[in-house]
Amino acid sequence: MRIAVASEKDAVTGHFGYCENFNIYDVQDNRIVKSESVPNPGHRRAFLPDFLGGMGVKVVIAGGMGASALELFREKGIEVFIGVRGNALEAVKSYLEGSLVSDDSACFERRHHDDCGG
Repeated sequence: MRIAVASEKDAVTGHFGYCENFNIYDVQDNRIVKSESVPNPGHRRAFLPDFLGGMGVKVVIAGGMGASALELFREKGIEVFIGVRGNALEAVKSYLEGSLVSDDSACFERRHHDDCGG
């Protein structure tokens, strides 16, 4: 399974589409076996769900996310956790432990993405 965390270096970023990079974690038998950082190729409508889905991502973790991206991920069967803060690796560990919580509140105001999710 692949997990993507919208990040600014090693921290979960406040808004998915405007992140600096995606920290990608490969998980087998509930253990992280590989990690890599992938630069955000750019924020374009409907692009990032296809981009990450094409990489085999099954879970996305972010501080915040727009409603259209959230819906596109759900249509693709990709699990989304939003409202997450802190270290990206720790967020993934919380997910694997079953303790990561999503607040499920999408961002609706594009101009104020810094206020979305932290």
